[in-house]
Amino acid sequence: MDAIYTFDYSVLNWIQENLQSAFTDGFMSFVTHFGDGGVLWIGLSALFLCFRKTRKAGFVMGLALFFGLIVGNVTLKPLIARVRPYENAEYADLIRITKDMLLIKAPVDYSFPSGHSLSCFEASVGLFICNKKIGTPAIILAVFVAFSRLYLYVHYFTDVAVGAVLGTGFAIASYFIVNALEPKVLAAIETIKESRKV
Repeated sequence: MDAIYTFDYSVLNWIQENLQSAFTDGFMSFVTHFGDGGVLWIGLSALFLCFRKTRKAGFVMGLALFFGLIVGNVTLKPLIARVRPYENAEYADLIRITKDMLLIKAPVDYSFPSGHSLSCFEASVGLFICNKKIGTPAIILAVFVAFSRLYLYVHYFTDVAVGAVLGTGFAIASYFIVNALEPKVLAAIETIKESRKV
């Protein structure tokens, strides 16, 4: 475990020592909010459900976000109960940013996995699988949001990496589930339509 924390803090501290500037402070503090509570992605998935061309993407994104909520936020976060990088007293000698030095409001939940990375990759990868044209900028945004969590010192590298991997996995699984159910759903809709004509 010590080796993992040593690695995690080496990444965080390298970012602080080599990439910190007034511009990046402002940019990262802004872009990180695109992952707050998954609100943006939930809204987009709901919007996509309203249009036939993007409906499949909406279902894939919504299902992936649901998986992430149950596995990430409801299960893993309280189960592992990992404290944030800036408040880990056991590794106080490695900490470079304390709570009062944060550029954003300190998160109130546990650190592992990164919920921002999880939701961003669930939705953006799900969207990319269904529509590469819209999905490509979504994935770029997801990468920026994930990196911002490291820059802002509110997550360890392993929090973000696992969040991104899980999010990608949930997106792929959701795509296959929606693909499998789509013919049955369409058949059921047609049956309902035919019954109304009688």
